[in-house]
Amino acid sequence: MSYPLPAAEIRGALLALNGADVPFRVRNALPGERADLVAEWQVREVGVTLRTRMRFVPENREVRTLDERWETSPLGHSGRRYDRGPSTMVSRQWTYERGPDGRRRKIETARLDPRDMRNPLLEAVLGAGWTWRGVLFRW
Repeated sequence: MSYPLPAAEIRGALLALNGADVPFRVRNALPGERADLVAEWQVREVGVTLRTRMRFVPENREVRTLDERWETSPLGHSGRRYDRGPSTMVSRQWTYERGPDGRRRKIETARLDPRDMRNPLLEAVLGAGWTWRGVLFRW
């Protein structure tokens, strides 16, 4: 295999990440999203949606990315919070139940770690010989 790969092959590799064993999906961007591909992950249990917009820049052999995060407020509060840029905040939801010994214990019922989406995307891009370049503002 010769490196770097053409943009069409990177697009194919990113779209091939979709499957039953991944919690997010990669799709073609809509016209208003100003990107080539978009990866999305929504976890309703913790009230968080992650989106990574990806734009290919073939002349530089780079994929420019814009990470976005929407978080709904906890119960009793109104509104949503929006962040832009790479996130390292892991969101979790817990519940309590009685264990076999009768003691109360905490059980994780939902989890969202942005690295679980970003790392496979990043590996596909870098593995194709391209650069992954995060941006904070729209291109």
